[in-house]
Amino acid sequence: MSKTSQQYDAVISQCRDLFSKKMKDYGSAWRILRLPSLTDQIFIKAQRIRGLQTLSESKVNEGQESEFIGIINYSIMALIQLEKGVVEQPDLSLEESLEQYDHHVAITKQLMMDKNHDYGEAWRDMRVSSLTDLILQKLLRVKQIEDNEGATLVSEGIDANYQDMINYAVFAMIHLSEA
Repeated sequence: MSKTSQQYDAVISQCRDLFSKKMKDYGSAWRILRLPSLTDQIFIKAQRIRGLQTLSESKVNEGQESEFIGIINYSIMALIQLEKGVVEQPDLSLEESLEQYDHHVAITKQLMMDKNHDYGEAWRDMRVSSLTDLILQKLLRVKQIEDNEGATLVSEGIDANYQDMINYAVFAMIHLSEA
């Protein structure tokens, strides 16, 4: 599992680097986004990945990797929004945003390590297309929970679904790097 931990960190490092550069370009403008808007952004990315996996031709010269990075970063933004709430004006500095990013990654990675232990790294035998479908399923669940104003009877909350999407996207990135 140490290999998985190192691979996970490498993927997150790539994602964090892009997040940091975009923070320098745009600041924390994303802080005004409500959760359904972030969910829809992730949905668009996942749908594009599914399209790339099923279509023989792509008209935009960006592959699956950039979309999985987007899923990871938007999901982390959503976790930050869940914790801090939506604001009317950007309010986080680069340093504060990266602290929040690292905080949510640490929690999400620990969840992955715990599940990875219990499931015996079953994801390594999965296809990238299956991971994409699981992300889409999680998105549909999140949309339903959002439509229910956050209420669930017996299911995990929105945060757990975002964490699973991050982990599935990281797994997909690891698979793509090994292909």
